[in-house]
Amino acid sequence: MRQFTGKSVYKGIVLGKVSVLRKQDDQVRRKKIEDAEAEIKKVEAATDKAKEQLQKLYEKALKEVGEANAAIFEVHQMMLEDDDYLDSIYNMIRTQLVNASYVVAVTGDNFAQMFAGMDDDYMKARAADIKDISNRLIRILEGSGEAELSSGQPSIIVADDLSPSETVQMDKDKILALVTVHGSTNSHTAILARTMNIPALIGVPLNLEEIQDGMTAVVDGFKGEVTFEPDEELCAQTRIKVEEEQEKRCLLESLKGQESITADGRKVHLYANIGSVSDVGYVLENDAEGIGLFRSEFLYLGRDSFPTEEEQFHAYKQVAQTMAGKKVIIRTLDIGADKQVDYFNLGKEDNPAMGYRAIRICLKQPDIFKAQLRALLRAAVFGNISIMYPMITSEEEVEKIYEIVGAVENELDEQGIPYRHPEQGVMIETPAAVMVSDELAGMVDFFSIGTNDLTQYTLAIDRQNEKLDDFYNPHHKAVLRMIRLVVENAHKHGKWAGICGELGADLSLTKEFVCMGVDELSVAPSMVLKIRKAIRDTDTSAK
Repeated sequence: MRQFTGKSVYKGIVLGKVSVLRKQDDQVRRKKIEDAEAEIKKVEAATDKAKEQLQKLYEKALKEVGEANAAIFEVHQMMLEDDDYLDSIYNMIRTQLVNASYVVAVTGDNFAQMFAGMDDDYMKARAADIKDISNRLIRILEGSGEAELSSGQPSIIVADDLSPSETVQMDKDKILALVTVHGSTNSHTAILARTMNIPALIGVPLNLEEIQDGMTAVVDGFKGEVTFEPDEELCAQTRIKVEEEQEKRCLLESLKGQESITADGRKVHLYANIGSVSDVGYVLENDAEGIGLFRSEFLYLGRDSFPTEEEQFHAYKQVAQTMAGKKVIIRTLDIGADKQVDYFNLGKEDNPAMGYRAIRICLKQPDIFKAQLRALLRAAVFGNISIMYPMITSEEEVEKIYEIVGAVENELDEQGIPYRHPEQGVMIETPAAVMVSDELAGMVDFFSIGTNDLTQYTLAIDRQNEKLDDFYNPHHKAVLRMIRLVVENAHKHGKWAGICGELGADLSLTKEFVCMGVDELSVAPSMVLKIRKAIRDTDTSAK
């Protein structure tokens, strides 16, 4: 019995057989060639085939994990067209007269090391993407197939790491859990696990050569542990826990159709956060009352030009119609900080989290903002759409927003285009917005508290910096006092206040938030029923 500890990215517990993902990209032999141009033609043909494969993966991912997670395959297709990458390959073939597979492997390693050494976290993440597309080209050039990811009975997938293409190719019905040696909480392994609601561990210090297919293992996402060849006592304990978890899931299912109302009769609106049109299915499946945060920036990611007004209009319209009258709160684009898009030409900033982002871009580049507002106002005719503006710090910003909204409405009137003036609110995610929330409440229809950024700015801690994990405390009394103040100021003006950040799904705070008077919680779809149970178990009269 061997036990290892890693970082849990989704809680749960399973007992099952292991399937080890062994990659086929370890060694490519260097061979001398005679005809460089013939070898370059092989690379060109392999590149075309790789693009075809990536397009199929994009279409598959779009159906299974939504547009936001599928966008990575569009990025990979663009990377395969990168002149620097391709020129490096062609030049090495011509000058060194060596085989294409070897050159692609060397070029992939060189570019991956270059990206990995950059300061920017977004660029660092591109190192794995370069390796992924290089390995794809090598497999095509060598005539080898894709690695076998899962077959036979449902199993626990153990791997060094999982690339985007590998996660999408998996047969989701045959995965019990995921265990990887590398990866991060924002990796594709983590995204897949959260989408599928299966336990997953990353950063587990395994020697994959010592792990064999068919081994029995226990993956405990609650403890962050994986145990190989567990003894009968641990197997028996695990079977009991698995049954208990199944019973809990059945109890949660029974909450579908029930109101999110406390034991003493206080109603709390329970909505879901989404990042793409495709995610609406998860909202309905988990019985959320509406959408409290539609991250519209995902319409801008994974492409090389701005989405048109029509593209945005159809996306917003589809969500509104699918939700059939339920509230849909759409956040205007929140580009910048950790969400960089080349065609915005934002430039490098020393501190992007506090820089040119979100509403600041919209107010500085009103043409971009107007296109989105036109699409939103037009789509509001087809459902219960509300608009939410991020990164607000002052009343002056809200006044400027309203001026632009008014100008857009005048344009639509003049053009005879139908639209509806929707409910408009602001995100409270800066200490400045908290301190002027009394004044802001008189100007807007609602508040939605973005606790991720609010915590970051209040504690002066970069939430992307792993070195500061021990200092990052979203439960800090300063953060909780700010939330309480915002709710009180909203209510003084007869407005509602909700939470759409990660804290909204923190079960240890549900009762406190309800007792504060928070009117709405918007969480990941998979957390809706768990939060509903916590709300229904809360008695606000017994503070």
